[in-house]
Amino acid sequence: MPYEKLFTPGKIGNVEIRNRIVMPPMMLGFGQFDGRPTEEMMNYYEARARGGAGLIVTEITRVNDFSGASAFAQLAVSHDYHIQPLAELARRVQRHGAKFFVQLHHPGRQNLGLMMGTVPVSVAMEHVLGKAYGKLFYKAAPHLMPFMKKDIFLKTVSPSACEKAYSADSRNRALSVSEIHKLVQQFIAGAVRVQKAGADGVMLHAAHGYLLQQFLSPYTNRRTDEYGGSLENRMRFLLEILTGIKASCGSSFPVIVRLSVDECYREAGRPGVGYTLEEGVQMAKRLEEAGADAIDVSSAGYDTYNYWLEPTSFEPGWRKYMAAAVKKAVRIPVLAANLIRSPEQAEQQLEEGIQDFVCLGRPHIADPEWANKAKAGHPEDIKRCICCLYCMESMQHNAFHGTHAGCSVNPTLGHETDLLNCDGEGRTVVIVGAGVAGLTAAEHLGKRGFAPVVLEKQPFAGGQLQLANKPPYKDKINWCIADLVTAAEKHGAKILYNTEANPERIASYAPYAVIVATGANAIRPRSIPGIERKNVCTADEVLSGEVKLRNAQVALIGSGMTGLETAELLCAEGNRVTVVEMADEIAPGTWMQHIDDCMPRLQKDGVIFLTGHKLCSIGAEQLELEKTATGEKVFLDTEYTVLSLGVRSEQKLYTQIKARFPRVALIGDAAHTGRIADATAAGYAAAKALR
Repeated sequence: MPYEKLFTPGKIGNVEIRNRIVMPPMMLGFGQFDGRPTEEMMNYYEARARGGAGLIVTEITRVNDFSGASAFAQLAVSHDYHIQPLAELARRVQRHGAKFFVQLHHPGRQNLGLMMGTVPVSVAMEHVLGKAYGKLFYKAAPHLMPFMKKDIFLKTVSPSACEKAYSADSRNRALSVSEIHKLVQQFIAGAVRVQKAGADGVMLHAAHGYLLQQFLSPYTNRRTDEYGGSLENRMRFLLEILTGIKASCGSSFPVIVRLSVDECYREAGRPGVGYTLEEGVQMAKRLEEAGADAIDVSSAGYDTYNYWLEPTSFEPGWRKYMAAAVKKAVRIPVLAANLIRSPEQAEQQLEEGIQDFVCLGRPHIADPEWANKAKAGHPEDIKRCICCLYCMESMQHNAFHGTHAGCSVNPTLGHETDLLNCDGEGRTVVIVGAGVAGLTAAEHLGKRGFAPVVLEKQPFAGGQLQLANKPPYKDKINWCIADLVTAAEKHGAKILYNTEANPERIASYAPYAVIVATGANAIRPRSIPGIERKNVCTADEVLSGEVKLRNAQVALIGSGMTGLETAELLCAEGNRVTVVEMADEIAPGTWMQHIDDCMPRLQKDGVIFLTGHKLCSIGAEQLELEKTATGEKVFLDTEYTVLSLGVRSEQKLYTQIKARFPRVALIGDAAHTGRIADATAAGYAAAKALR
């Protein structure tokens, strides 16, 4: 058997797991106000159990509705009425041979003030108004967000009143001792309900800056009573919960503790804040002594976001040293994520004794069949997570609109029970463009039994990804390209490279349908004087290598992620870069983790940022800018100007053929410019809709 250690059974407490693959907790937004699992949520978990995972742990599951609800659509075990629906979810996971644990959670200071007391009211209102309440609520919710910074909502709770959490921006207050005691009992009661529901165990979330970890950290726990100060006191809250669960559920009911063993403030440029690995290892040892059945080793919190939910720049396995340190200190099983992206890496880390179980979070979002494909000896068929963070970004955004997270490489997330009609009957579908949308359409049309033929004018596949993969630290984009090609060809697609599509060539295939996925081209506004000068180019031309700039003074116009990543490439070639942005902030609308990731590198390279400046004209050696706030003219010396002002859909071919063939669809950037997730969704939708 390939990956022998990966597929060797293991035990957590007295529960035997069929392999060493764990799908850890991930909040995606498939729930509802009252905390019961929805059909959509059960389908999502069941698909991963069917896909071969040995252990599945639920998303953050609240034990307290008032201060402990992290999302409107969240799982809960705060009331007895949660037991029966949770039992159904457990049965649907367990019938496929996977074990099922529930993660018990409270957000503490990382909650939003908007959430304080909202869920109990919403549950009551939905009981009165039915589904109409949800529609009204989600219509209003996005408009409430601007009021968050005005501190008009209730304070979130914390071990001590301290700084606002980076991700929440809500005021907090210290819990009283009586409130702490009540929360201890709520965690215990939640575990009892989980046991009654027939689940195999629970996990306590003492990681990622949530309430249990807030008590562990001297940064957020500044109490002077029995719950603060020494490590013994800071651990008291967590240990009382752990020992209380063991007393109420029995010593044989397994409890895993997910523990951030290093808060990583040092790595984030704040040395001396919080605790580090040395103290984290001591915490793990004390948890073992108190009866914990396993430690799930994690790191950081939302204040140091990128050191637990890594962006694409981080190397797989970068934090395995943390798990290895805990493994040396305890005798109970150690679980860890360690940014594992391949069966080979998982097997190696098990062989090295770094951990006993591998946690594959985002990889299971990207491909629910990860385990089955690895076990079958076909790792090349796995759709790999590229660490783009779209799952987290879309989950947090969509939470205020009543929908769930998306995945850039898996357009079927949340649609696990969709059935593609196998009615293609070998009919030819011509797809123009081997970019993300075109290849996704080819894969799913092939699954339906059509015969996709992809015409690609370049000698390679990938479309816009062949630009996105050029900046430093973007090599994981190549995984996406390779996986798209593999999936399309596996399902019968024929990809013809160096083949320019035109109406006659398309007609030569007598296609049943034509899908146009011709992408987009960089915008070069003709309204700007000097735009046609020889020292002006687009970011696309720099990324493609068509234009090579070295050791020059460069002005880069536009600070979206394409602009910032192009700036990194320019710096790597020895250029001195000034980024000009018309908005008052860098990369407006960009997910914060991406900015936090690349900005320290750009600052280290000496990049200058001019926000609130509009490009007016381009001269031979100088740019004319205008301060947007005052209208004042500013002149910037530069040798070259690089434009990163977005892209415009390419629809010329579509216009030529849309009336010539009976079924013509326009998808991807060719229809609406967007991101990888938009392109895969469009390709999947086009393949599914063809009749």
